Amino acid sequence: MSDNYRALTRTYRPHSFDDIVSQNHVSDTLKNAIKQNRLAHAYMFCGPRGVGKTTMARVLARTVNDIEQQVDGESLNQTLNVIEIDAASNNGVDDIRDLRERVRIPPQNGRYKIYIIDEVHMLSKAAFNALLKTLEEPPDHVIFIFATTEPHKVLPTILSRVQRFDFKRIRIDEIVSRLEKVTKEEGIKVDSESLHVIAKKADGALRDALGLLDQAIAFCGNDIAHEELLQALNVVSTDRMFEFMETVEQHDATTGLQLINELLQEGYDIQEFLVGLTEHLRNLYVARNSDNMYLVEASPRMKKRYKETAHAFSEDDLMRMLHIVSEAQYKIKEAHQPKIQFEITLLKLIHMERSQKLDTLLNELEQLKKKSSNGQGLSSPSSSRNGATDHHAEQDDTPKVTAKEELKDEEETGEEPTKQPDKITEETGSHSPEEEPVNNEETSGNSTPHDDFDPIFGTPSLGNGAETATTVRKKETAETDKKETSAEPSAAPSPTRKITLADVKENWETYVTNLKEQVPQMLYFQMQRVEPIKLKNRELLLHCNDNFAQQMVEEHKRELAKILEGNVGGFLRFNCKVRKKKQDDGSSMTPYERFKKLQQRDPKIKTLVELFGAELDYNLNQ
Repeated sequence: MSDNYRALTRTYRPHSFDDIVSQNHVSDTLKNAIKQNRLAHAYMFCGPRGVGKTTMARVLARTVNDIEQQVDGESLNQTLNVIEIDAASNNGVDDIRDLRERVRIPPQNGRYKIYIIDEVHMLSKAAFNALLKTLEEPPDHVIFIFATTEPHKVLPTILSRVQRFDFKRIRIDEIVSRLEKVTKEEGIKVDSESLHVIAKKADGALRDALGLLDQAIAFCGNDIAHEELLQALNVVSTDRMFEFMETVEQHDATTGLQLINELLQEGYDIQEFLVGLTEHLRNLYVARNSDNMYLVEASPRMKKRYKETAHAFSEDDLMRMLHIVSEAQYKIKEAHQPKIQFEITLLKLIHMERSQKLDTLLNELEQLKKKSSNGQGLSSPSSSRNGATDHHAEQDDTPKVTAKEELKDEEETGEEPTKQPDKITEETGSHSPEEEPVNNEETSGNSTPHDDFDPIFGTPSLGNGAETATTVRKKETAETDKKETSAEPSAAPSPTRKITLADVKENWETYVTNLKEQVPQMLYFQMQRVEPIKLKNRELLLHCNDNFAQQMVEEHKRELAKILEGNVGGFLRFNCKVRKKKQDDGSSMTPYERFKKLQQRDPKIKTLVELFGAELDYNLNQ
């Protein structure tokens, strides 16, 4: 090693197109242009930092002018034919005017006079305009090469006069391969895991990776240990991430807080840790599918460990954790106490309930509900047998009531009623106690559309045996028909009473109140803001506030209409339309305030929010 040390970024700067890493689409194009003598008069190299834009420009200048390899990149600027200009400090009109005067002078030796303008987006608008004419029609011996990290700041008139090449970020495995080559030539001992840490820290920039390697060598010497490297670069190790996720898996808040305190005491940045944790959770999510392991940028040993750890969490759990951590990155930036917010975020992950437990709970509740339904179905026939002797006349008339109800449903919906043994005994006027009709809603094992949510949002009254308005109305109608049949056995049933909009509005408040125990809570809340507007041909027009309410009503309109039948004495078809109401004091509330008010009104929703860490997700632009 010489007395005047040269940094690795300067020592290993490429001298030929083949040495440049990961930019083959640019290198191949320029090599072909040189072979075919089709060089353009102006090029623009765009891309992030450290990917080889300036290096590519120097290699192109070296190749077209046949400059010897002994002349390094910095010495090229000392030749008369390659001029490098920093636009960040030479961005005025006078600088461009001076350039226009110098381009007229032909090269002293070589074929072309090449101007490399770095960070060209820093030129002022006036300087760009002064360069336009010269850039469009320069002398034959001049080639302009512009380099920029922000091409969107360059004037369109400039972009239209150049050939643009976009450089891409360098992959981690390509950076690791180049670092292995450099460390081998320098005689440095380092493991593959440490090189992956450097490559990740470089964020796709090979120049940054070489600079980090230089820093690690200065700190650790020629034998780089993994722990010393992490300390030198102030990077949270992947082992620490696995250790923290173990506390999350075991719901161990005490160990989690101790680990957080150690990290902060060692000087690790909160944002850096959250960024690393986000990537760690993403890798765990990808590792659950072995076919996608190529998406995990890590060493083979770490990939194997990711696959072993990933199965401790479900995909839903990992997505919820990713959401919590990614939101925390934005909240902590504006927090007055970042440490407290950081601890709260990680405690959320530790105390978060797993979706597997929720699925198990729902399955157990579903089985319990089925057992309860089977028990109710068996008790109905026995109760009918006990009352068969004392209420023989009522048993004779009950099938008539059932037939009437089914005939009424057939008229309104166009569906044929289900044939049952009761209708056969209706002609003879008698039937055995075992064949007494039973309410389908009590004995049926088929669940309604909201049954799956009953354990969470409350059990409807039909499930616990309470009588609904429909059941009471059927019994009253049965008693009335019994009396009419006793007085006039041959009399035909009376025609259905005509229902008016006034009848609906008169019973609407009672109807909505009864819905609270019979339908899901969300549907009940939406029906509180629904209004009956018009009744025509037994079709009831309803107005609601938004599309969500309309969708809820449309999905459950059959069920809602059956419940309304118990209040108004007839079946009506529902047709819900959206009507935008005038803004009132309630509409001025934000979505978050309305969500908090909803939690206050319903303790079950509040319990769900506290149990699962639910948060309101809405778009202020909508």
